[in-house]
Amino acid sequence: MGSTETESTAGAPVEGERRNVSDVTGVLVLGACAIWSLITATAHGGRPEGVLLAVLALAAGYAAGRISGALLPVAAPCAASLATLGLALAAPNPAAGSALITPLDRTGATTALLALSAGAACCAAWAARGGAPRSALHLLAVGIAVTAAVLGSTTGSAACAVVLLYSLAAARMRRRGPGLVGLAVAAAVVTGASWAVAEDALPDGLTVSLEGQLSPHRVGLWRDALAMVHQEPVLGVGPGRFEDLSPTVAQSLAPDGKPHSAPFQLAAEQGLLGVALLATVFCWVLYALWQAERPTPVVLTAGAALTALAVVAAVGNALSFTTVTAGGGLIAGIATARPFAEVGARRAAEPSKPGGLPTP
Repeated sequence: MGSTETESTAGAPVEGERRNVSDVTGVLVLGACAIWSLITATAHGGRPEGVLLAVLALAAGYAAGRISGALLPVAAPCAASLATLGLALAAPNPAAGSALITPLDRTGATTALLALSAGAACCAAWAARGGAPRSALHLLAVGIAVTAAVLGSTTGSAACAVVLLYSLAAARMRRRGPGLVGLAVAAAVVTGASWAVAEDALPDGLTVSLEGQLSPHRVGLWRDALAMVHQEPVLGVGPGRFEDLSPTVAQSLAPDGKPHSAPFQLAAEQGLLGVALLATVFCWVLYALWQAERPTPVVLTAGAALTALAVVAAVGNALSFTTVTAGGGLIAGIATARPFAEVGARRAAEPSKPGGLPTP
């Protein structure tokens, strides 16, 4: 009895300290991203507004997720799922066969929103109590995957299916650490493979095959970005200046001024430190999920949805859209929230001090 009471008394402060460390880390990382964009813009006369808006959207989404997830642990992710699905349905559909959307079928933003929508539905399912609500919410995720296929987004449908399957498998995982590490490795492998394609570091046959799937136009944009990295590896050419210096963009019939890869864009415009900061943001999110007090299936499902976003951002322009960055922050916030109902139940179950007062 004595040892159990000691553990319950000491456990809450330790958990609180870990959450504080995670929150402070997030503030420092996001602040560093904003400051570095201003530094690189000052050095080369760039336009940092896009980066600053993305940082603000991520922070706002995360804060909204923490608040709504604490108040409504089931309704909040369900509403987030329907909202992101609505945004995906409302997104304009580019011309079929456009070099700017291959291989993501519609746009990187649409694919990312569909994956986030499926992830939020699965998070709501694991937060719900009872078999019927969970089954209904998992069916919602299945419906989102089918909707993606109907929209013509094969990649979006596949991303939703992967998130759903990973969520179902998460129910059998006792420890979240290995699952989160596996997600980090998956994102790193995709990013590394795209970098190898741009550097022409793979065998000829594999390079030709991947270029055919990614489109020569996209690979040309990536190689322009690498040329800028070699020219300015520390500070980059300045935020927003890729379109001004890219020969591939200048020769394109329908340029959008983006290299269609978040790592390549940051490397070209903000140097290698910009890429390192982007990777740090992703690692911070995974660390926050690892420290979260929510059930492991909720945490791993959110991690899978955010990893799908990271993969899409590595080969597409997903992070160029404020709705996507805010949606990613919202899902992360919901999965790391501490529901008030669970806190109250935990305090009620704690042993009391002599005199009827609960333990601190």
